[in-house]
Amino acid sequence: MSAPRVDAATLRDHVQRLGEKHPPIDLASVDYTVRDPRAVRERFAGVLEYMARVEMEVERNVLELAVLLPGVSETDRRFVQDVWGPQEEHHGIVLDTLSQHLGMPPTEANTGGIAPRVRVLGALAHLPVVHEVIRLMYYLTGAATEKSAMLAYRAMSEGLDEMGETAVRRTVVDAVKVQEPGHFAFYRLSAQHLVESGALAPWQMHLARFLRSRTFSLVGASTREQRTGFGAVVVELGLDAEIERNVRDIARVESQLLWASDQGVDVPGYALAAFRDAAELYRERAGRQALAA
Repeated sequence: MSAPRVDAATLRDHVQRLGEKHPPIDLASVDYTVRDPRAVRERFAGVLEYMARVEMEVERNVLELAVLLPGVSETDRRFVQDVWGPQEEHHGIVLDTLSQHLGMPPTEANTGGIAPRVRVLGALAHLPVVHEVIRLMYYLTGAATEKSAMLAYRAMSEGLDEMGETAVRRTVVDAVKVQEPGHFAFYRLSAQHLVESGALAPWQMHLARFLRSRTFSLVGASTREQRTGFGAVVVELGLDAEIERNVRDIARVESQLLWASDQGVDVPGYALAAFRDAAELYRERAGRQALAA
């Protein structure tokens, strides 16, 4: 049974409900009580370091989006500036604060400066035929990013629960976790609507497939060191144990929208390769550190 068609009203209503149901986390409601800070730090230091940085870089993400997609719809603008942005900002604050309560240094995040490649794409985005392709790429990236976050926060919540760290599980990780599905749904619905609306000609869909396969990247991982940090999330949370199944889940939206006509493309090879590479980079660093200890 196929999914119901999405229209502009569906997206507008979703963003409105998301903003009403999930305001930014009340910072005064967070309980940073930790029973065994050393154990939590040893188990989740790499995860917290990476995820706090990515969540805190939302300010730069908003600036990049303004360059990347000039003249976005009011629904897109409201989602980014009024819903997603404020929620992500508070995610970064509570994760960074938790890290410091565990004895870790403050998070160093890049909150300014727009990457040159984003400026180039932004210049091309003024051409209507290119603009729609970039929009689709943005939605697919958002869907994969949010699905990755959902898996990571779920695994972290389960780990904290096993350790008996109820306070931070409930008021930090679960408080963040509950807001991510709404973000994922926005990107999924937006990508589905764009494709179903017929806004993209066959050659534009072909271009989107080509670009996605050549430019797929892990969120917040533009350097080797940052890819290693992403690998820490994958390995420390045990997501590498069933990496193919997890990547299949993460990339499901683009598999359905971009590769449905290609029989046998269940897990895009470029996505699986990126996750495996990040995990291997982390294992290599962990091995070097173990030998040096």
